[in-house]
This record gives sequence, structure tokens and C-alpha cells, in this order.
Amino acid sequence: MTHLDALMMRRALDLARLGTGYARPNPLVGCVVAHQGRIIGEGWHRQYGGPHAEVNALAAVADPDLLPASRVYVTLEPCSHHGKTPPCADLLIEQGVRDVVVCNLDPNPLVAGRGIEKLRAAGIQVQTGLLEAEGRWLNRRFFTFQEKKRPYIVLKWAETADGFLVGPYFQPVPISGELAKVAVHKWRAEEQAILVGTRTALHDNPRLDAREWPGPSPLRLVIDKNLSLPPSHHLFDGQHPTLVYTYRSRPARGSLEFVQLSENDDLFPQLLDDLQQRQVQSVLVEGGPTVLNSLVRAGLWDEARILRSPKLLEAGVPGPRLGLLNLHEHLTLGPDELFVYLNRTPA
Repeated sequence: MTHLDALMMRRALDLARLGTGYARPNPLVGCVVAHQGRIIGEGWHRQYGGPHAEVNALAAVADPDLLPASRVYVTLEPCSHHGKTPPCADLLIEQGVRDVVVCNLDPNPLVAGRGIEKLRAAGIQVQTGLLEAEGRWLNRRFFTFQEKKRPYIVLKWAETADGFLVGPYFQPVPISGELAKVAVHKWRAEEQAILVGTRTALHDNPRLDAREWPGPSPLRLVIDKNLSLPPSHHLFDGQHPTLVYTYRSRPARGSLEFVQLSENDDLFPQLLDDLQQRQVQSVLVEGGPTVLNSLVRAGLWDEARILRSPKLLEAGVPGPRLGLLNLHEHLTLGPDELFVYLNRTPA
């Protein structure tokens, strides 16, 4: 693979990102069609249930006669099965494409190498693995869901410079600045669901939407074991689909659903199993110390985003401690700092 090939695949990855928040639960996929080093068509998977990236890219080619002499770059193995749309591998074959470069193989058992096999059986030259690590990072939610059979879990919390999340007796205090708050709403639009515990829902009365950022609001999740939260709280306003995980039985009400869990088994494995059955591929956890510490102790997290404020509280409830980890990213957001850590241990 040449430097030009890498440039073309990076363009395909950039295109794939445009589907963030809208393609789910499908993976993010981008596609570029190049003829003699010049892009003649490109596309991405814009919306779940809509045309796939390859369909959009091929449709953008003004002169289809150039396709047999062109190279197609796609970030994920073309599908080989009928789902919401026909197989993209069949489309590439029908359009006379003779050369395909793939970033990542699809871990979905419905594909899992069959798309590549179908292309090669039709005489198409297929090369795989170009920018593979970058492709896995882009689709880390999809790969985690397929390989670990659970959603990708992002922990998020804001803490003071002396390490406190809230004041004494769990009293909420303002910690982050305005720029950090906008970033949090961006993250909400990027993840499929958002989770809080009972105490956070009670004291903060959050809306858990993405009103400060253009994009879809996530599925709201709240743990309320004994159904003690006031029905007047924002989580029960019917504005967005909401799941309440509880030990009690209660019928659904509009977009509000109550999921009864067993008191005899650990809560989080049950919760994550339910989300897996619902095809929820990622969860942003904005819960308080109890929820965050439970997930950290269980190793049930993939990414932690810690917003650290210069403010001092001097007393209160401390934030979780992740141990000695490699820092993935460090950014400044106004007066706050963002530290992003990745969990490299399997869970």
C-alpha cells in the first residue's frame, strides 16, 4: 500500500465520522472511489436503515464506465447479507469494480469474512488491514459490542482540583465551566444511551439530553431500585425514551419503560445484558460516586473522561480512583482540564 492509498483511506475514515449519532446501531462506514489517483465518488452511511457507504459512493460516480479501472476504499468489510438494504458486496460486483481496499474486517457473525470471500470469488482484488488500528478506534463501540457482547462504557465525571465530585452528604455543587458543559452535551449526542443512579437523579434532577449540541439525545437510563424518585422529575417528562432499572414491577407509560431486575443477582451484569438485547452499543455513565465506583471495581468500563476544575472544595465525596493507567488524551477546556483514560484490561 502506498502513501496515496493511506490518504484515500483516511478520507474514507473522515467521511465515516459524519454518521456519528445517526448510523447506530450500525457501524460508522465511509467509502471513496478513486480513478488514477483522483476521487470520483465518495459517501458514508448517513442514517440507520438508509443506503450504506458503498451505495452512496458508487451513486456519486458521474461516469460508471470508470469503475472497472478504479480502486474502492471502504472502512469496513462490505456486507454480504440482506438486512435493511441489499448486500454491498453484490453491488460492487454488479458495478464491475475490480479493486477494493478494506480497513477492517466486520466482526458481525452475519458478515465475518464472507463479504471478502464473495468479492474474491468474483475475481476482485481485495486488500485488507490498511489503517486497521484507526478503523478499530473509530468503531470501538461496534467492535466492543460484537466482541464483548456488551455496550462500550464511557465513564464521565467532573471533579475539583482536590478530587471531590460533590459536597458533604452528596450535596451537588457547580464544578465545570461552560465550555466543559458543551463538551458533555456533544458526548451525549455521540453515545447511544446515558446512565445515572438514584442519588444523582434525585439531587440533580437532570434532563440527560443533548440540548447544547446539534445531534440526537441519548436513550435515558436510571437505576431506581425501589421506585423512590419523584414522578415530577425531568427523567419522567416523556420528552425522550427512558428506561428505569428497578426491583419492582410497574407497567410502561408512553416512552417510559420499567425494567425489573432480580435482587438475587448483581445489578450491572443484568443491566448490561438487557442493553445488549436492545442493541444498545454504547453508554455514557454520568452517575454519581456509587455507580461510578461499582463499575470501576467490576472493571466494566472502556473509557474514562475526567473533567478537572481548578476549584477547591476541601470536603465532600471523592471521585473514583482508576489506579495507574496510561493517559490517552489531555485537553484544556476553558478553565478545566480533560483527562481521557482507556481500560486495557478485559472485562
